[in-house]
Amino acid sequence: MNPEILYPLLVGIFCIAMLYSSVGHAGASGYIAVMSLLSVAPDTIKPTALALNILVASIATWQFVKAGHFDWRLFWPFALPAIPFAFLGGYLHLPPATFKILLGLVLIYAAVRLIVPQQTEKAPRRPPLPAALTCGGAIGFLAGLTGTGGGIFLTPLLLALGWARAKTAAAVSSVFILLNSLSGLLGNFSSTAHLPPDLPLMLTIVAFGGLIGAHAGSHRLPATTIKRLLGVVLAIAGAKLLLF
Repeated sequence: MNPEILYPLLVGIFCIAMLYSSVGHAGASGYIAVMSLLSVAPDTIKPTALALNILVASIATWQFVKAGHFDWRLFWPFALPAIPFAFLGGYLHLPPATFKILLGLVLIYAAVRLIVPQQTEKAPRRPPLPAALTCGGAIGFLAGLTGTGGGIFLTPLLLALGWARAKTAAAVSSVFILLNSLSGLLGNFSSTAHLPPDLPLMLTIVAFGGLIGAHAGSHRLPATTIKRLLGVVLAIAGAKLLLF
C-alpha cells in the first residue's frame, strides 16, 4: 500500500479500535470509514475490516467476559443463525457500485446511532426465541456482506427493545462480532484467496488500540461527546461513498 495512504490509515484504525472496543465493538464500520475516506480499493476494504474486527473483538470479548458482563442465554439465539449467514454474506461479492451504496448506508446508520441521544435504559427481559433467531440470521448476513461484525445493529436492538443493559449488550455484541467476523472472513477468503499484504502491521496497531479501549470500557462507558464525534466521521465517510 502507498505510504501516503498507509500511514494515515494506521493512525485512523488505532483510534477507531480504541474507541469502539470501549463499548464492546470491534470497529469495522470505523475501519471502513477510514479506508473509504482514503480511497482504498473496495476489494481490500472487506477482508481488512473483517480481519481487524477479529483481533479487536477477541480483546473486547476477553475484557467484558472477565468482568462478568456476558450472558450466554441471551447470546446463543442470535449467534446460532448468524454464523452460517455471515459465511454466506462474506462469500458473496456485490458489484462495486452496489457495494459502495450498501456500505454508505451502513455507515450513515452507524453514525445516526452514535450521534442521536439513546433511550433511557430499560429493565431487561428475555427476547422471544423466534425474534432472536430471525434477527440473528439477518444481522449475520448483512455483517458478512458488508465486512462488519454486526455489532452496530445488535447492540442498539438489544437496548431499544429492553433485552439487555448496556454492559451486557456490549459483552454479548463483542462475542457476536468475533464469531461473525471469523465466519465472514472465511467466506470471503474461500471465494478470493486474498488478504492485504500490509495486514500484519495493521493488526499490530489495532491490538494496542483495542487493549486500551476494552480495558477502559469494561469498567465505564466512554463520554457521549466522543461517540458523537466518531459519528460525524462515519457520516462523512458514508456521504463520500454515496455521493462520489
